[in-house]
Amino acid sequence: MPGLPPGLPGIGHLPVPGAGHHPGLPPVGGDHPGEHPDGDVVLRELKAVLLRCLAEAGPPDEVAARLRDVLAQAQPALLVPLAGGPESQRDQLRAALGWLVANLDDPRAVAAGCGQLGGVLREWGVGPQQAQLAGAALAEALRSAVGAGWTREYDTAVRSTWRLVQHWLADGAAAAGYEPAVWSARVVQHERRADDLAVLRVRPYLPYRFLPGQYTRIEVAGHPQVWRPYSLAGAPRLDNVLELHVRAKAATTVSGALVYGTRVGDRVRLRPAAGEMVLDADSSRALLMIAGDTGVAPFKALLTELAVTGDPRPATLFWGVRTLADLYDVAELDAIARSCRRATVVPVVSDGDPGPYPSGLVTDAVAAYGEWSGADVRLAGPPVMVAATRAILESLLGIDPARIRHDPAAL
Repeated sequence: MPGLPPGLPGIGHLPVPGAGHHPGLPPVGGDHPGEHPDGDVVLRELKAVLLRCLAEAGPPDEVAARLRDVLAQAQPALLVPLAGGPESQRDQLRAALGWLVANLDDPRAVAAGCGQLGGVLREWGVGPQQAQLAGAALAEALRSAVGAGWTREYDTAVRSTWRLVQHWLADGAAAAGYEPAVWSARVVQHERRADDLAVLRVRPYLPYRFLPGQYTRIEVAGHPQVWRPYSLAGAPRLDNVLELHVRAKAATTVSGALVYGTRVGDRVRLRPAAGEMVLDADSSRALLMIAGDTGVAPFKALLTELAVTGDPRPATLFWGVRTLADLYDVAELDAIARSCRRATVVPVVSDGDPGPYPSGLVTDAVAAYGEWSGADVRLAGPPVMVAATRAILESLLGIDPARIRHDPAAL
């Protein structure tokens, strides 16, 4: 069962699958825990039996490794959402199993957590039948670990618990058909690069997938149900960490909360990745990227993708900023470009001393640098800058509008 986090922070304001009369528990031994006075007793007894079973099965790492091996043989698709190699997958399965057993006597927590996971699995294309097989894999892993000590009581407890989990996973998957899935994430790094600008790194508790160049929508605790889009900087990582570049527009906004009011350990929530500024895999045309301010974030992702894949297409990033001090990430961008086969970063400074870089408008630098009529173009930055740049590219540089992409003006 992929990556349910210990404690699953953020579930307090998640919808509870099946809620209304009760958290919606399915039958266990013919009963509905929580829908009659003995429901909590049933769950506590299940938890006690599973704790005994796990203690007899041996060290948690070994149990999780057995579970991973069984899944790899019987249902490898269930391992796809888990980031990293076998050891990382083992650690995530160990955390998931530990979280489930620790919270089994708190049905609202487990229903919310499994419901959230069900929506995420739907995003990954994992269906109910595959989730059912995960329960059988868990029973097999525990049975082989316990050996001769395996009892009917253990078997019944494992299978009954998984029936609960599968029910809640199905609820979450069904809910995701009407409302986008939600990921809870923890802030693992927060760097102030300027008075009003921060680079954040967050780690979702559940597997999160995106394509370089896409964006996510974020909700912070101080602004519930207000979702703001931010580009994802960097290619997908094995540790599931996402990088965000945020310029505060005002202290009272989501961006202000992320820059001024967010600390390591804080929680945010994410919607699924979206956006069209991805690389065309079948294109060999030159790639022209034009960024304004923090609009450089998705291009950091695209450059990383070019470097990782060894893509041979020529790529040039023009980064327009107001002052030299606004080039907050230029050293890292240069380093990524040097690891690409054919990539260049050209900062352009409009005001004051430009240092070693061109001065003036970024569009003037683009026009002076070369001929771009045959290029694929990606634009990101302030809405006015994006609109003006697009008009110049089409009217003066003769670039086909169909090859110019940018994401919503709110980014």
